[in-house]
Amino acid sequence: MAANMYRVGDYVYFENSSSNPLLIRRIEELNKTANGNVEAKVVCFYRRRDISSTLIALADKHAILSVSPQGEMEEEMENPEMVDLPEKQKHQLRHRELFLSRQLESLPATHIRGKCCVTLLNETETLKSYLEREDAFFYSLVYDPQQKTLLADKGEIRVGNKYQADITDFLKEGEEDGRDQSKLETKVWDPNSPLTEKQIDQFLVVARSVGTFARALDCSSSIRQPSLHMSAAAASRDITLFHAMDTLHKNGYEISKAISALVPQGGPVLCRDEMEEWSASEANLFEEALEKYGKDFTDIQQDFLPWKSLTSIIEYYYMWKTTDRYVQQKRLKAAEAESKLKQVYIPNYNKPNPNQLSVNSVKPGLVNGAGAPAGPQMPTLGMGRACESCYTTSSYQWYSWGPPNMQCRLCASCWTYWKKYGGLKMPTRLDGERPGPNRNNMSPHGLTVRHSGSPKFAVKTRQAFYLQTTKLTKVARRLCRDIVRPSYLARHPYAVVNSAAIKAECTLRLPEMPKNPLPLKQAVRKPLEIVVKYLEAHPCPKPDPPRSATISMGSLTPIKSTPILNNGSPTILGKRSYEQHNGMDGTKPKAMPQWEIVSKRSSDSGRISAPHHEEDHELD
Repeated sequence: MAANMYRVGDYVYFENSSSNPLLIRRIEELNKTANGNVEAKVVCFYRRRDISSTLIALADKHAILSVSPQGEMEEEMENPEMVDLPEKQKHQLRHRELFLSRQLESLPATHIRGKCCVTLLNETETLKSYLEREDAFFYSLVYDPQQKTLLADKGEIRVGNKYQADITDFLKEGEEDGRDQSKLETKVWDPNSPLTEKQIDQFLVVARSVGTFARALDCSSSIRQPSLHMSAAAASRDITLFHAMDTLHKNGYEISKAISALVPQGGPVLCRDEMEEWSASEANLFEEALEKYGKDFTDIQQDFLPWKSLTSIIEYYYMWKTTDRYVQQKRLKAAEAESKLKQVYIPNYNKPNPNQLSVNSVKPGLVNGAGAPAGPQMPTLGMGRACESCYTTSSYQWYSWGPPNMQCRLCASCWTYWKKYGGLKMPTRLDGERPGPNRNNMSPHGLTVRHSGSPKFAVKTRQAFYLQTTKLTKVARRLCRDIVRPSYLARHPYAVVNSAAIKAECTLRLPEMPKNPLPLKQAVRKPLEIVVKYLEAHPCPKPDPPRSATISMGSLTPIKSTPILNNGSPTILGKRSYEQHNGMDGTKPKAMPQWEIVSKRSSDSGRISAPHHEEDHELD
């Protein structure tokens, strides 16, 4: 019961596709719609597969770099724990990394498929601990899907010596302070002044009165605070008191001099804080930004208030928390929270997945496994394709995976891993070596074929492609023929070609090309009709059938071979079987004994006439 109860703040799996991995979200709100359904307002988390490769490289670089106290980037050694991990665990650890985002979306609560755990990566927890726990993820960077950027999360726990303050040693009796006094704090108030508390309070009342009068004289202040009561309240704020005490300290705590400083020759001094400096529209923008980003003042400045300094925004925030508007908003949010759902019960999802592979005439547990009995209906049921992840050939259930034309499949364990973590258990050949799959049935081309345990029977097709040569490459072949040596390369296909040197040489020779035109060799080609007639008149001789060893050489008679005609065949080779074209699986002719080859050559050479020789060389 508790496992199916989901509350605000839980990290959960959402399913938006039967074949794609599950989404990872954090529940922010649970709202009931007008038709009675429950919708969850969630914060989005992204996997490594969801962001671009450029940002992935940036995230990997962030993992091995740190900022020194002087603000310079210094490279650190890779985490020794990460180095000691096997390749398989490194591969699986990448599936546990997530990227937080500020994006919110609403999803039906019925699409929840379970709970998970997402924590901020810190130095107090080992990386291997995430692999040891089921449904455990971590994040350290914030991803912006609109701007396509990655930022470091501001909420990291700063643990270590580099985050601690350096405490200076206590000075001994009579020891001088060797620190630079200009870099230390400036004294602004002396608690041991000759003034009493009553005199200081009287001076502060005078300062408030001067501030109220100054606001009455100021046109912009009279518009913002039209009444005397509002002007007096604004003059009683901390900024006025700080200015009064600072003035008293600068004048040596002499009240007469300090009062004269409050009202200089140009008029009374008007002191304003951030609450008075900000307009009503700026205050509304700040409240909207605070609702979206929370206390992330850097993002508030960048996206909502770029003309305000970061210091001004932070100062305004703490002053705004003392106003009645903040209290009213807090009461409204508390009332809304009371009316909203605190938790929701979602039963287990038991509907079959459309990606399951099954056959109607067989039980589902035996359809995809290797333990099914082979019969006339299923001769090779246990010889199906292996799992694309772990390469096992036996599983109680199989699932189709990947593009439909690839016809790949996963076992039940790897399918669950794919749905939860968005990857395969084993690393690919690009990440590391792994044993090859057990391919039991192969087509004539060496490609795997679907078996009777799968719903489709088809050969895996190959995509056709061609390499198109650029015009500059064609010119370089002729200009730099002495460097390219095409005849040599044709006989040595694995020889290394220095393309950079050929390109540089072609660039030098190209301006001289109009002066020294290349000699063109005119190729004379015979018409197609002549080639066809020649092939019909001189067909390839067929091998003689095997004869017994008692036949003498004199009894050999010439065999007249029927010419091959092109009766609508797409090729000029005539009709041949598929196996003969591919050179595989076809019935090969029996090898002739050595004495038969010698006797056939001698008999054939006796029948060849002189005009026939001339005709043979006619097309050379």
